[in-house]
Parts: sequence; C-alpha cells; structure tokens
Amino acid sequence: MHFIWMLIIGLIAGAIAKAIMPGRDPGGIIITILLGIAGSFIGGMLFGGADNQVGLIGSIVGALILLFLYRLLIGRRSRV
Repeated sequence: MHFIWMLIIGLIAGAIAKAIMPGRDPGGIIITILLGIAGSFIGGMLFGGADNQVGLIGSIVGALILLFLYRLLIGRRSRV
C-alpha cells in the first residue's frame, strides 16, 4: 500500500514541480510524470516518507531537482 501511495504522491509532486518550473521539457508530459514519481521516491525517502507534510514537501523538492537536472543534461545534449 505504501508503494501505491508514493505513486499517487509522485504524480501530484510531478504536477506541482511542473507548475513551479514551467517551460518546454525535452521529453514531454510523460517524462515529467516519471521524474515526479522518481523525485517522490527520492525525496520521500530522504524526508521520511510521503505520508506526512514534510514528506510531501520532500517529494516536491526531489521532483524539482530531478526535473532541473533532466533539463540541464538533455538541453545541453540537444544543443550540440
């Protein structure tokens, strides 16, 4: 059940991260959602799970960091 909850929080965290950091993503909405889910798992683990407010904020921060790194790496690759 914890895994399903982290997936749901990841979808929400990905949407919030996209709203905070708008712009064109090289991978589109699917990649953004996957980055949100991965960021949720990373941030949730670092900040104590997504079942409390601190974990939700950690999930959003994790999603923002992954989205930023993805744009940085993929954006640099597409300019070459």
